Amino acid sequence: MQRRSVVFGALGAAGPLRASRAAAGERVVFATNWKAQAAHGGFYQALADGSYARAGLDVRIRPGGPQVNNRPLLPAGRIDFLMTGNLLHSFDNVKNGVPTVAVAAMFQKDPQALFAHPGAYPRFEDLKRAPVAWIAKDAQFSWWAWLTRVHGLRDEQLRPYAYNLGPFLANRQSIQQGYAIEEPISIERQGGFVPQTHLLADHGFSTYSTLIEATAETVAKRPALVQRFVDASILGWVNYLHGDRRAADALILRDNPDMTADTIAKSVVLMKTLGIVDSGEAESRGIGAMQPERVRDFFEQMVKAGLYRAGDVDLARVATTQFVNREVGVALSRRLR
Repeated sequence: MQRRSVVFGALGAAGPLRASRAAAGERVVFATNWKAQAAHGGFYQALADGSYARAGLDVRIRPGGPQVNNRPLLPAGRIDFLMTGNLLHSFDNVKNGVPTVAVAAMFQKDPQALFAHPGAYPRFEDLKRAPVAWIAKDAQFSWWAWLTRVHGLRDEQLRPYAYNLGPFLANRQSIQQGYAIEEPISIERQGGFVPQTHLLADHGFSTYSTLIEATAETVAKRPALVQRFVDASILGWVNYLHGDRRAADALILRDNPDMTADTIAKSVVLMKTLGIVDSGEAESRGIGAMQPERVRDFFEQMVKAGLYRAGDVDLARVATTQFVNREVGVALSRRLR
């Protein structure tokens, strides 16, 4: 499993990765929320192909991991930008007075999904019939609450998921959480079958994902830096998905020895097939696109799910569209496809 939710905790000590060609640029430290993988590929592409360097940036990528929590490093001023999972993290920051702002959303769809054995629950609405749902504790208090309120799943189905496929593989009637661009690969490898994937984003879970966050101070005082980093990251994602990604994959494999080239390749196929990155608003406005209306819609859903009260979060402080929706990379993407 390549993705976990990240919470505040002890500062991590993962070493940064740097491309030597960018040595003359303005130094930027960008931290991710998990170990290097295809879901971070556009950032590694921008590092590998010189997009960051051409933007005048010397970017270092600081990976996350099971024992590395990069999230507190942003408000502490130890990093310049943070890749975070979805808008729930941004809502929490604003609610708790942490001065961060989402400046781009590299994924139009959150890859969070529920998996079933082939033929067991072919429709999303069938999932409420499953007697067992392997769901991690943190998810039980976030998107599972939304599933129970909106889609009729029941807490009686819950079993603790310990990031081990064994129980799911052994029980054909069970369902399991996972990341739609990672877990299907592991399930097929270990179980010998392609699971039925039910992507939450295709059923109303409208959060943006793989957001780039900066501090409010950086947005206010260094907007040119933010713009250059966002634009170069967008171009990195276009080239990673539709161009030659070999150099970026080499950096991912170097930074995460547990990753394999086969897993990366299959994950990229899933990102394209599911429309995780360049679908919806991103097709016309560019990768990274965000709209305030969608942020508000997702927050209102989470209020209905009981995760927040209506006045908990000042939505104007959650995200800014100042640096996105500029059609950066749109023409290039059309040429490369």
